[in-house]
Amino acid sequence: MKNRFWILLLLAFVWACSSEKTTETKVPEVVVKPYPTFSADSAYAFIEKQVSFGPRVPGTTGHANTKAWIIDQLESWNWSVQTQDFQAKTYDGLTWDLSNIIASYNPQATKRILLAAHWDTRRIADKDTERIDEPIDGANDGGSGVGVLMEIARVIGSGDLKPDVGIDIILFDGEDDGEPETARVRDNSQVWWCLGSQHWSQNKHTPNYSAYYGILVDLVGAKGARFYREGYSRRYASGILKKVWDHASKLGHSAFFINQDSPEILDDHLFVNEYAQIPMIDIIEFSPQYGFGHYHHTHQDNLDLIDKKPLQAVGETVLFTVFQE
Repeated sequence: MKNRFWILLLLAFVWACSSEKTTETKVPEVVVKPYPTFSADSAYAFIEKQVSFGPRVPGTTGHANTKAWIIDQLESWNWSVQTQDFQAKTYDGLTWDLSNIIASYNPQATKRILLAAHWDTRRIADKDTERIDEPIDGANDGGSGVGVLMEIARVIGSGDLKPDVGIDIILFDGEDDGEPETARVRDNSQVWWCLGSQHWSQNKHTPNYSAYYGILVDLVGAKGARFYREGYSRRYASGILKKVWDHASKLGHSAFFINQDSPEILDDHLFVNEYAQIPMIDIIEFSPQYGFGHYHHTHQDNLDLIDKKPLQAVGETVLFTVFQE
């Protein structure tokens, strides 16, 4: 009986110690910082306005009018705006006057987040079967990313809630003028896509500029759009990629942000990663099975293609991410 008593006493002591240890190692709950409401209706209106100017091909009236409108809107929301004007050669020997549009919030903050899209559109519809030599509307390819970032800029600049970090929005020019799909001979002496991001990444608007990380949004408004974990994003910024996808899941957008890998895509984020040394991910519609959507570089990339649901998923996720820093 004595042995049984001491065994029971020992078990009670072990249980008490175990319970005390469990209490001490309890993980605290994650506190979610308040964040403002993202409006997909507003983002859609910004896309609609861009399309109304016509194709935003460098050197055209539509391009010039869109530039003036973007700058005016950003300044009206209390962002500090500047342009980075430069010249670049195209694949067919033209010299284009291009402008990266750069807007900054809380420029004194040392911790900064970089958000980016491209605002130009393609001058040919080389994946189409008709009107191949005519420029496309680019409602999704160019327009949707700009629409999402302009809504984020409006919410931050005009609302009461403010993030704890500085934010820079860069709208790159000359992204979409690579060689045609049908080109039989290609000049591989340089990359003809992403002219604006190539220039900015090697000639930053502020000397020694850096950011904690960056998020590029491209092709984010098409009906049925899904966003996979793109290859360069995984290579250069896997931690940021996981954070953004986790945030999307918390917000109920996991039907859009798919936990599946997709191939590496030549886009503006590649040069921000390699040349500017800023870890940047790309939120872009590109299926690992089917590649780009059926509309890509065709005249089907018009306003009828745009759906507010993916705009809401992407815009809210990016806005939430910024406000959690």
